[in-house]
Amino acid sequence: MQKDTSKIVEELGLCPDFTTFYNENKQYLITDTLSDMLERLLAESGLKKSAVIKAAEMSEVYGYQIFSGLRVPERNKLLCLAVAMKLNIDEMQTLLKTAGYSPLYVKLPFDSVVLYGVCKGLSVIEINEILYEYGLDTLG
Repeated sequence: MQKDTSKIVEELGLCPDFTTFYNENKQYLITDTLSDMLERLLAESGLKKSAVIKAAEMSEVYGYQIFSGLRVPERNKLLCLAVAMKLNIDEMQTLLKTAGYSPLYVKLPFDSVVLYGVCKGLSVIEINEILYEYGLDTLG
């Protein structure tokens, strides 16, 4: 069972000490590494690494290094993987936060294009075309 982030933040503010908060909420905290989370999302989706890496438009070696935990990708490359895995927005935001990156913010032009692409089920290439059309950096 999941607990809404705003509820967890509320409980954090009301808790008399961190130990109590932690013990009551540790099952809701993200403890996966980036590679663990990618592997779990991959298993849940039923996709193969090779297909995801190809759809993400990245080199095979680099993609496998990310999945194995040898490399931490830059934010745009992680977004490529998320798009290729067809993650929903919540999964994508959690993946970004797990890697230490800011979540997508709809008021930023680049982020709004990526969010649009996710909502419409676009590929990395299709999202890159829109980004390019608006003079924005592409996903890579």
